[in-house]
Amino acid sequence: MTPDSVPALTRNHAVTAIAIGGLVAGAIDLTQACILFGWDIPLSIARGLIGARADQGGAAIYLLGVFLHFFIAFSFAAFYYAVSRRLRFLVEYPLLCGLIYGAAVQEVMSLIVLPLSALHARGPYSLHELIQGLLVHMVVIGLPISFSVRKFAR
Repeated sequence: MTPDSVPALTRNHAVTAIAIGGLVAGAIDLTQACILFGWDIPLSIARGLIGARADQGGAAIYLLGVFLHFFIAFSFAAFYYAVSRRLRFLVEYPLLCGLIYGAAVQEVMSLIVLPLSALHARGPYSLHELIQGLLVHMVVIGLPISFSVRKFAR
């Protein structure tokens, strides 16, 4: 291996870790959301960007919601990867760090993303909703991302 190939190899590992982590987390999260809340969840996601126009439905708006969902999942995977380059314990302890990261993702979504979206969702949330959201995101978002980074971006 030449010194010139090291940056390309590192970049390839980053892309792989982010792509697999974001894809797995996004797919599991979207599937569980559709099972729990109905198959029109992508329309609700699109509503967060374009507002009430998403209620018109249609394939394009549905696909926009799916795209936005995966964009967010890949963004959270990229953030975890970037931080893991400085905080190596994120790679060394993926179970604990993934669970904590998933809880943090839930809080960022609830306290920042949703209130700033066209949905303006601010709660109040029931205790059941809070616990369910935390547990789901800890497992279906945090763990796939943390283990993907551990596997592909050491």
